[in-house]
Amino acid sequence: MSGGGLAHDEGKARNVHRRLRARGVLTVTATSLALVLALTGCGGEAGGEGTGHGKHGAVGSPRADRLEPLSGPAPVPRLPVRVDSADGRTVTVGSAERIVPLTGSLSEIVHTLGLGKQVVARDITATFAQAEHLPVVTRAHDVSAESVLSLEPTVVLAETTTGPAEAVDQIREAGVPLVVLRPARQLDDVDTRITDVARALGVRPAGDRLQKRTNDRIEAVRDGIPGTSPASGKGGGRREQRADRPRVAFLYLRGSASVYLLGGARSGASSLIEAAGGVDAGKESGLRKDFTAITSEALAKAAPDVILVMTKGLESVGGVDGLLKIPGVAETPAGADRRVAAVDDGVLLNYGPRTDQVLRYLADRIHAKGGAG
Repeated sequence: MSGGGLAHDEGKARNVHRRLRARGVLTVTATSLALVLALTGCGGEAGGEGTGHGKHGAVGSPRADRLEPLSGPAPVPRLPVRVDSADGRTVTVGSAERIVPLTGSLSEIVHTLGLGKQVVARDITATFAQAEHLPVVTRAHDVSAESVLSLEPTVVLAETTTGPAEAVDQIREAGVPLVVLRPARQLDDVDTRITDVARALGVRPAGDRLQKRTNDRIEAVRDGIPGTSPASGKGGGRREQRADRPRVAFLYLRGSASVYLLGGARSGASSLIEAAGGVDAGKESGLRKDFTAITSEALAKAAPDVILVMTKGLESVGGVDGLLKIPGVAETPAGADRRVAAVDDGVLLNYGPRTDQVLRYLADRIHAKGGAG
């Protein structure tokens, strides 16, 4: 087990903890959350575009190790710009020479816009190859203000869930322009995210190009997905859904901490599942919050045909065989058929430039016949 893999798992677990806490989810006990933060187990590197069944059932999973920046010369920022920050402030950005994105999702957008050479640091969840040489400025996902400031950034991009608040305040008080953005929760947030990042960095034309490229790719995938059809007879917009769509349950797993959660309406996966031609089984069964502890009763009510997991989570329970040992999983239609879709942690819920890859893979998996391995 590598130190990098361990740090990545701890960071993702702490991120989920912060999201659960911020959204007021009460179904996870304090003891379980403490175990998440004390997580010590991890698996090997995730991802890869294998064509056969992987040892954890991730068939053809989208690559999380590389980005595809916009073609052509890197954009030239037109600054200064004044932008509205999600924390209610107005921020003036005067330079994009030294950029610090404090989440993997933001880092992905900045690099894909073509500004990777100006990024001087990364969050622990930015796991793609173009960022691997950059210093990490988070400790188990908490931001280190000292590490950020030591790199003399000219602009810092954060999210409303970035913390601790004291570190964010320290960066701002040092005089560094800090723009806070809202996290992406659904497919419709892709455009807003790209536009907001591009505007903050003074490269709106590049943002328009990336937005179009991303939308075109997503729509190309959606046009071929079983179970959906354009409501207007054309691509894009709202889509009609067939009644016989597969039921998909999103599970958050951290086996070493005995944390097993079932995603509900606010988990962040509903939009992706529905766009892939499926039904969010947790949401459909009445779960209105982010996550709730997995029980045999909750799984029986959700009755998923397919289980969606993050690759690290699946590794942490010992692959599909280990997943089936969690009470209630083997008794679901998905468990009986071993139908599991595993997507790398660093790309599944980013809702950004690589979402088309996730959507294509998920659609292939949930509409495929047969098991995962």
